Amino acid sequence: MKNISWGHGVIFALAAFMIFILSMLFLFPSGKQNSELVTDNYYEEELEYQTVIDAKQAADTLKIKPQYSQNPAGITIKFPENVNNGNSKFHFVLNRTDDKNLDIKKDIVLDATNSFLIPKAVLVNGNYTLRLSWTKDKTAYRLDYDVIWK
Repeated sequence: MKNISWGHGVIFALAAFMIFILSMLFLFPSGKQNSELVTDNYYEEELEYQTVIDAKQAADTLKIKPQYSQNPAGITIKFPENVNNGNSKFHFVLNRTDDKNLDIKKDIVLDATNSFLIPKAVLVNGNYTLRLSWTKDKTAYRLDYDVIWK
């Protein structure tokens, strides 16, 4: 039987480490996942992010916040009674987390029940981030919701 010296051990350890690293590269390739940026204008929007922070902080101070619910017709977002078309402007962005081609961006007008509907016809099963923005009496508000549409 042949004796194994420390030199053989070092070579064996290096070979095992190289095999481990190569197996990680081939077993878990990151290139197969769709990893798009949330927006094409990332750097420009990052510079203006303080306005988003201020709008989120303003929304956190609200006692009654807009609520969303899912129903067979789509996603309904209901605003409190003190927020209406006369004193506010509304906008939403529904970002699809894995495909920007499925994003929905729209300015909205509330109906008689102080709500609006995102119809199921424009939704595809999966994960979304709903970014709801509105301006009431020259104050900006923003709420983000994680939505799983099934």
